Amino acid sequence: QVQVQESGPVLVKASQTLSLTCTVSGGSITTSYYRWSWIRQPPGKGLEWMGVIRYDGRTAYSPSLNSRTSISTNTSKNQFSLQLSSVTPEDTEVYYCARYSARSAIDFWGPGNQVTVST
Repeated sequence: QVQVQESGPVLVKASQTLSLTCTVSGGSITTSYYRWSWIRQPPGKGLEWMGVIRYDGRTAYSPSLNSRTSISTNTSKNQFSLQLSSVTPEDTEVYYCARYSARSAIDFWGPGNQVTVST
């Protein structure tokens, strides 16, 4: 059974870079056809897809966040990470990591990491 778990700060100051890590267990992030994603949700609103990294390291980002977002992997630790630069209080959300199956549906979610951006 695959498990994904977010880790990182819960409080970040405005203008700083938010860094979160997702640790994957029960499967390798380099297994063909799987993709690994970051998704966030503001209080009381719907989910926002941020970006994805493929098993081969290729990435894609939301156009609205593209200039501020970077996703990378650490294959030796079976982890993938998110960096979101120049954060503002509007980036106060719950951040989730997730896996896309070979059928392009999300089949595993992390429990979420609440991040608050302070001024």
